[in-house]
Amino acid sequence: MGMTLTGALEDRSTWSATGWCPVEKAVEIIGSRPAMLIMREAFYGTTRFDDFVERVGVAPATAASHLRTLVAAGLLERHVYQEPGARRREEYRLTDAGTDLLPVVLGLFQWGRKHTSTNPPISFTHTGCDEPVGVAVQCDAGHRVGLAEITATTVLPSVREPVPPPEHSAPAPRPRPASAG
Repeated sequence: MGMTLTGALEDRSTWSATGWCPVEKAVEIIGSRPAMLIMREAFYGTTRFDDFVERVGVAPATAASHLRTLVAAGLLERHVYQEPGARRREEYRLTDAGTDLLPVVLGLFQWGRKHTSTNPPISFTHTGCDEPVGVAVQCDAGHRVGLAEITATTVLPSVREPVPPPEHSAPAPRPRPASAG
């Protein structure tokens, strides 16, 4: 059983989330393996290009492309640094928007540990009390909520109406140039 749909959402055959769904927009930015693993590495403290390439296991061009997209989307920001006697270089740091992905990355880790044969020798604990850190769905009052306890609603009379983007939305990733041949 899924969540409860109400109002204009109730008749599922009359609407589509395609084109306006926040999940769809997020996946356009972070939905690839390299992008998500770059974000994982950023949470682990990785900041330098060569370290992203090595730790994610991608070609430099792939890392550069995904880092550009993540910077354009406002999840990472570039900072210039220079070690003594070396040329100036850039490093990448999490922004507030990037940090907001923490529950997503931890949730994927938690799901992967539970539903795949992967059992990594790493755990996450709260520094303040040493208890395990996990991701759970809850309401603003703090109650844990299961899928069947969620109601989706809309203020629009019809969800086929265009939905204006929020003023604070991240820029769309730049389109990739068409490949020759």
